[in-house]
Amino acid sequence: MGARLRRSAPSLVIAGAAVAVMSWLGLYGFYWTDYDNEAAPAFAALVHGHLARFVELLPAYGGSLELRAPFALLTGLLGGGEVAVYRVVALPCLLAGAALGVWLVARMRAGGHTRLARGVALGLCVANPLTLRALEIGHPEELLGAVLCVAAVFLAAKDRPLWAGLLLGLAVANKQWALLAAGPVLLALPRGQWRTMLVAGAVAAAFLLPILSVQAGASAPGHLAVAETGAIFNPEQVFWFAGTPGQLVANAPITHRPGFRNPPSWLNGLAHPLIVALGLPLTLLALRRRRPGRRETDALLLLALLFLLRCALDPWDAVYYPLPFVLALLGWEATARSAPPVFSLAASAAVWAVFEWLPGRAGANLISVTSMALALAAGIGLAGALYGRRGSRAGTVRNAGPSARRSPGSPAIPA
Repeated sequence: MGARLRRSAPSLVIAGAAVAVMSWLGLYGFYWTDYDNEAAPAFAALVHGHLARFVELLPAYGGSLELRAPFALLTGLLGGGEVAVYRVVALPCLLAGAALGVWLVARMRAGGHTRLARGVALGLCVANPLTLRALEIGHPEELLGAVLCVAAVFLAAKDRPLWAGLLLGLAVANKQWALLAAGPVLLALPRGQWRTMLVAGAVAAAFLLPILSVQAGASAPGHLAVAETGAIFNPEQVFWFAGTPGQLVANAPITHRPGFRNPPSWLNGLAHPLIVALGLPLTLLALRRRRPGRRETDALLLLALLFLLRCALDPWDAVYYPLPFVLALLGWEATARSAPPVFSLAASAAVWAVFEWLPGRAGANLISVTSMALALAAGIGLAGALYGRRGSRAGTVRNAGPSARRSPGSPAIPA
């Protein structure tokens, strides 16, 4: 253990420094952010001792606030104000990303990866520009959910069904899109599938049932109506051209955006269940084509594919939504390829270009077409690597030793 810690000391120091820098850059204030509208009222009630009111005010991802509630309570007891609470409850999310990065670096070092490859992987985990935007918008929990899902797959592949179930349950409690990770976890497990799902269900229920019991039948602002998409309608998704042209868009603080569209009435309540429904046949096909010796890598490919599907089909698609996809893809590259994680790096750059660079330089229709073209290319590449013939000769696998063997394929550069 001492030798492992010494070998990991440089990555631990770099990860810690990156967490400090990201906190300084992204957690400067929360006014006019989603945190201000969705999380701050609940945390304020909690800090002042109003537990019932805290539960009533929880947003749709209220389980994430429950997970991070001890940090808010401790800060309040120590006299910290609302800005201190805002910063402290983001800290476990950043630390989770750092922990995943350090662990991946240690595994890549054992697999013979170069320093460049390890450095890129660590940077994507702890200093990803998508993470920075998630902090600025007020959604650090997206990073926490991504890490929990990827870690659950890794633990499942290492025959740790109870630990995998625990992390999967925490991920679902954190944000319900983590349900998509259930299939990849099952694919990675060599045994104990029922135990894993039972543990995951029990853990998620322990966080979500109290919210449902308090908010059931009430019009609380944060009720768990996760199937509804309402008036939010962004161009980086497949339903864009089904919308009605108009300027009124419910994306505070900007409510009038020329060239934007309003969602069709039939889409509300359909998109989110559709994501889960389409994920089922993809998961069943992967389970049917389960390949000996490829449980872990195939499960990570499936996880990345399902998270990409979520981005493409969600009318709310925002710049931080692809973060779980990027980390799942990074997990696959770190375990299945000897080269630097260029696909994950390209994915981060492409997402940044579509969500941050193109707006203001191109119209919403062009943004939608560009985003979906990149997503389609990525999806084809991932599906080819996951479901393609076993004899494909592209890509090199390196696992826990310096010896290498052939991978059944590498995906095209994803978006």
